[in-house]
Amino acid sequence: MNGESFVDIIRYERGEDGVVLLTMDDPARSANTMNAAFTEALAATVDRLYAEKHDITGVVLTSAKKTFFAGGDLDLLGSIGPDQAAAVMQSTTHLKGLLRRLETLGRPVVAALNGSALGGGLELALACHHRIVADDARIEIGFPEVTLGLLPGAGGVVRTVRLLGITEALMQVLLRGQRHRPTKALQVGLVHSIVPAEELLARARDWIAANPNAVQPWDVAGYKIPGGTPSNPSFAANLPAFPATLRKELKGAPYPAPRNILCAAVEGAQVDLDTALTIEGRYFVELATGQIAKNMIKAFFFDLQAANARGSADAHFTKVAVLGAGMMGAAIAYVCAKAGLQVVLKDVTLESAQRGKAYAETRKRVDQALLDRITPTSEVADLAGADLVIEAVFEDPGLKHKVFAEIEGVVAPDALLCSNTSTLPISLLAEGVQRRADFVGLHFFSPVDKMPLVEVIRGAETSDATLDRALAVVRLLRKTPIVVNDSRGFFTSRVIGTFTMEGLRMLAEGVPAPSIEQASLQAGYPAPVLQLMDELTLTLPQKIRNATAAAIAAAGGTWTPSPADDLIDRMVDEFSRPGRSGGAGFYDYTDGKRTALWPGLREHFERPAAAVPFADMQERMLFAEALESVKCLDEGVLTSVADANVGSILGIGFPGWTGGVLQYINQYEGGLPGFIARASQLASRYGDRFTPPALLVAKAAAGETFV
Repeated sequence: MNGESFVDIIRYERGEDGVVLLTMDDPARSANTMNAAFTEALAATVDRLYAEKHDITGVVLTSAKKTFFAGGDLDLLGSIGPDQAAAVMQSTTHLKGLLRRLETLGRPVVAALNGSALGGGLELALACHHRIVADDARIEIGFPEVTLGLLPGAGGVVRTVRLLGITEALMQVLLRGQRHRPTKALQVGLVHSIVPAEELLARARDWIAANPNAVQPWDVAGYKIPGGTPSNPSFAANLPAFPATLRKELKGAPYPAPRNILCAAVEGAQVDLDTALTIEGRYFVELATGQIAKNMIKAFFFDLQAANARGSADAHFTKVAVLGAGMMGAAIAYVCAKAGLQVVLKDVTLESAQRGKAYAETRKRVDQALLDRITPTSEVADLAGADLVIEAVFEDPGLKHKVFAEIEGVVAPDALLCSNTSTLPISLLAEGVQRRADFVGLHFFSPVDKMPLVEVIRGAETSDATLDRALAVVRLLRKTPIVVNDSRGFFTSRVIGTFTMEGLRMLAEGVPAPSIEQASLQAGYPAPVLQLMDELTLTLPQKIRNATAAAIAAAGGTWTPSPADDLIDRMVDEFSRPGRSGGAGFYDYTDGKRTALWPGLREHFERPAAAVPFADMQERMLFAEALESVKCLDEGVLTSVADANVGSILGIGFPGWTGGVLQYINQYEGGLPGFIARASQLASRYGDRFTPPALLVAKAAAGETFV
């Protein structure tokens, strides 16, 4: 090699063949990110490429890290505000100018993707004339920015639209934030070829030799965007379908990123590339300096990262005993087998256990090897040697005690003992086992194979080692854990109960059911509250209420029913409408499919005088969950703010735009004092349950936030 040197974080090496190998290797970080240091290094590198252009035959861009490039600097993006809009626009314009200079160097430039290229990494690659990716199924390629409330702001929207066309760019790459594996990225058109990792650089050099005059497609005279632009009559006729689809998907929730992406793509397709880059930049700056992006970055990156970092033990389990082959047990058995564990699925009868195994057989892309790892049985002896037990029987303490008593002497003497329960105190359930220090709660969410969260519940006698092993199980199953301390309902079930009960309270007050459903959708909940209640079945809150009332009475307290309790009783007992599983609930059903809200709701519950402002309807649900979460934190049920935010979004559907239940309070207009003022207003209108808890008031007085 000659001309070898280092330019900040980009290593510059020119070979005898005239090909410059640019190797990104930020010494200050474990991954390359699009921060100020990188931009400075890129500027110096591009200047050098132009200065030495006559001695260069081509350029290969690659990375010394495990990933190619990790994207934008989220620390920075999580802190900039509207007052920095001009500076953000200037810096993004500068970066886009550097990438534009790179792709118009007059020499072929190849991106050799040795690892994942997400966000800014893909933007770098798209500024190259050719993209080769290593044949590694772990590699991900895409623009996940929309999931963080952002859009690709360094030319990603503009180049993707010009490469794939408006429709393909929006649906396959931009609007849903897909992370494509190499094969899919090739199919979509984001990369040109997949090669063995050890051949990446050689293949890049070969392509450069074969394409000495390479230019970007959009720099060729007469180039037209695939599929046409809005100026094309046939395309323009279908253009209204995009915003209509977007409105349908967002359901009125305040997520500005998809709208900005759509606008940047459509508007940018009607102008020259440089103007399109400016348009993209303006829409990016609006998002980057706004509050919603900060909320989503905190929740979906920093808080999620903190939750996934919990625990230190590695998972060393060989055989798992799943007790109960009902809906939850069957699904838990499937995800365990999918993770490579040998599973014994036990139920009272072999037929029931076999039906549980059939769940796995109905999943997509299930091979025989996975199915062979699940053994259905009705015999306790078949559980011998199991080093992990996950119980998933009916929510009854007596039954749970019974099944653990049957198996505890059969499984391995140091087996981890886990109970999947959504409300029953783990310390109560631990009374049914001998090794209480080895007993822990694992609360899975339905559908288990799709829901990414597991609530890990520590009982009064659960040991530190047991908690650590439980976290290892969750990681092994490729899910995100949150850790909570024991209480009835724990965190997630307790908090979601305030959401559903608030929706039912409004219905009991006489508020029209369609308005309640719209309020919950436009607040950002993934499912409207009455629809959710139908899915959960109304008999479930009845059972939880009765158990809670009995526990309060046993402790010498007094249970006070709410109007929502009376409404549930009428729906179940008077109208025989227990929910979807019973064929009738707040909605009507035909052949198991939801059709429309039950007209009887208007007849039996709606009252014209029950006028509640739409904003109040939305915030009654949001505030109910946020305030209950503060109580959980104050009582020590929650162990961290990150767990509260992540658990609320991934487990119980709290709107993602808020950043989670406690971040919702942080970011409320006026901060914590503003939230307290609004909560007090709701309390005066609708009841003491909205009275701000002491912890919230104390934090506001001290000028603190939930961190």
